[in-house]
Amino acid sequence: MKQIDFTRQRITHWDEVAKKWGNRIGLGRYYHRRMTKIYRFFIARDLKILELGCGQGDLLAALHPSRGVGIDFSPEMIARAQSKHSGLQFLCSDAADFDLQEKFDVIILSDLINDLWDVQQVLQIAARHATERTRIFINFYNRIWDKPLRLSQKLRLSKSTQHQNWLAPEDVLNLFELTDLQLIRRWVDFLFPLYLPLISSFSNRFLAKLWPFRLMALAHFFVARKKPEPTSPAPTETVSVIIAARNEAGNIGEIFSRVPEMGKWTELIFIEGHSSDDTYTAIEKEIARHPQRRASLFRQPGTGKGDAVRIGFEKSSGDILMVLDADLTVIPEDLPRFYQALASGKGEFINGVRLVYPMEKHAMRFINQIGNKFFSLAFTWLLGQPIKDTLCGTKVLHRSDYLQIQKNRSCFGDFDPFGDFDLIFGATKQNLKMIDLPIRYRDRTYGKTNIQRWKHGWLLLRMVLFAAGRIKFI
Repeated sequence: MKQIDFTRQRITHWDEVAKKWGNRIGLGRYYHRRMTKIYRFFIARDLKILELGCGQGDLLAALHPSRGVGIDFSPEMIARAQSKHSGLQFLCSDAADFDLQEKFDVIILSDLINDLWDVQQVLQIAARHATERTRIFINFYNRIWDKPLRLSQKLRLSKSTQHQNWLAPEDVLNLFELTDLQLIRRWVDFLFPLYLPLISSFSNRFLAKLWPFRLMALAHFFVARKKPEPTSPAPTETVSVIIAARNEAGNIGEIFSRVPEMGKWTELIFIEGHSSDDTYTAIEKEIARHPQRRASLFRQPGTGKGDAVRIGFEKSSGDILMVLDADLTVIPEDLPRFYQALASGKGEFINGVRLVYPMEKHAMRFINQIGNKFFSLAFTWLLGQPIKDTLCGTKVLHRSDYLQIQKNRSCFGDFDPFGDFDLIFGATKQNLKMIDLPIRYRDRTYGKTNIQRWKHGWLLLRMVLFAAGRIKFI
């Protein structure tokens, strides 16, 4: 079949589907309702969104974009979309042949790539309308559902389709390589796409995420971005290093002498947390001794490192936010590597990893190492991105991304005393590209740890279970 005949056939088909769209029953209604719920969780309001293969525009409208543009080659679909959603823009055009001359925050290809003549061409065109900060969402059918879907169409439980491209996830990943896209995260959903009370929710929220049931899920979801250009970052961004300090008086002088200047300028933001030694006075003295350094000191009103870090972020003014533990078990000399990884675009959330290189003898207790490795495996599965060390205190991200995390903090609650999971959960919801950066973990040279391993370990386990319900099992 020639491409022009292929396209005409599909336009005719989808025009007919559009005329019957209002009579959707059963599978179609439940499927689209759950699909909307998934997209609304991962895409914030008030973004510029482009949807290719938008149909009647219901998904696009449900996301409440600041500017929403829908593309579909079916005149009937577009006419209904314009009638239903007058605040959005809809264009009748082939997804492989349009040009809006603008970039978007989010681009969606929902149930589209199974129905395209040339998937690579459409991905290339989508990439032209994306920046490195754009998120491209794709969902497509699992090929093992070919016959069940045909049966559901014969029973009028779902809308009819033409012969499909049955792409495996590996095929899509290969197409990403060909179109210079980079996978951020992936997951599956819809083990039981027909609505039945309790059964549908349990099957799709829980069973579909577990082996071996996930192998039979109907829909694959991918989130991707454009690969960053391989350039060295110019020193135009400013840097804030947040240092939560409690009973760390003996380390303050070294922090001033060892934290390097990065970017256009670097500031040190100290948050002192009700120390029983003279940490606050030690910081005051070091600020006076180093007038050439940008440094500020604040006394923490609350408790816990997470609270201190959040106050530090509020008081800071840099474009890039870094967290450095005052115990210096992660050496300040490693911070430029975090800066380079973030400023070059290789990652958008840079997470330190202490579990790659051998540690110094007393750097971490054996039971703590076991706990960290457990949480690493749990969170890699939970978040859909590899993350080897969730509890390393050094994490780096852009201020603009932190502000989005802050807006959505209520989604996960506010009971993380360390702040690590608050940032990790938020970065996952914002679909940030996470990069693990191995560092060598050193012995303390002053003071003792503030971690209570059994009490805090139980709290962290509760947080994993809580987050699972908000991220993995939505």
